[in-house]
Amino acid sequence: MKAPPESPNRFTEQLSAAATANVPVFLPTDSAGQVRESMVGRSYDQVDEIAVTEDRRLVGLLRLDKLLKAAPDSSLSDLLTPRPVVLEPGETEEAAAWRLARERQANLAITDGNGNFAGLVPAHELIGRLLTNHDEDVARLGGYLASTNSARLAAEEPIRRRLRHRLPWLLVGLVGAMLSAILIGSFEAELDTKVLLAFFVPAVVYMADAVGTQTETLLIRGMSANIDMKKVVRREMATGVIMGFLVGVAFYPFALFGWGDQKVALAVALALFASCAMATSVATVLPRVIAHFGSDPAFGAGPLATIVQDLLSIGVYLAIAIPIAT
Repeated sequence: MKAPPESPNRFTEQLSAAATANVPVFLPTDSAGQVRESMVGRSYDQVDEIAVTEDRRLVGLLRLDKLLKAAPDSSLSDLLTPRPVVLEPGETEEAAAWRLARERQANLAITDGNGNFAGLVPAHELIGRLLTNHDEDVARLGGYLASTNSARLAAEEPIRRRLRHRLPWLLVGLVGAMLSAILIGSFEAELDTKVLLAFFVPAVVYMADAVGTQTETLLIRGMSANIDMKKVVRREMATGVIMGFLVGVAFYPFALFGWGDQKVALAVALALFASCAMATSVATVLPRVIAHFGSDPAFGAGPLATIVQDLLSIGVYLAIAIPIAT
């Protein structure tokens, strides 16, 4: 199911909730000496910048180091940064952080609906939120998990748990490799008659795996991002057929001029077309099936799809090539 659209004020609300109002707040007419004296013995959540307000409206921010260096009779209006970075409605953490960096300011100011000063988002809080967003983006782009917490768990889990999650799928792949050997061995007599056919088995298998892997990656990314997969699947199926055709056409002259056997070249080209098209079909089905049963498709789809694609591509190649070339 496609994720519902984000509320335009969701990011503003989240950052506002992260703000602290327990910061030094003074008037523009206060002097630096008065402010320093007033702050002694008081506890604040954030003191690296002082909020300067007038009638509750934010006038500017004053860095603590600048306050400490100022003459005692200096008024805050002469010392403050007059254009503080204030969170705008619907603004994302990333956009706010970029504005802070451009203005070389340390804290993000928050105001209420009437423009009154409501607090500051400390730099460490904003950085923490950016790191969380970054982790989530990487998890979604990598396509291996849908949530940040799960992504961290998968990336940081101990060796024993890694083996428990991944080894069973690899053992399935090992069984598939054994079946591949048995499958090729069952055509031993035909391959002995036309040894040249055996030369192209790795090429057919590799191309099917490559096409399938591309589709799996795209599909898992889409699943983790809650994209409507119906259109993606249709487009990938069409793409697989087109890519198989182009790969077969490109490989045909190489096999023909390299080995001088037109029948073998034709057989390999047809096998490449069919195996690439089928690899896309397999790659669109398996990740969704694995995810449906509650497993992480990144662990299972790769090994399982690889061995299914290998078996299919070998079977298709031999089924096409042997009648044509022998």
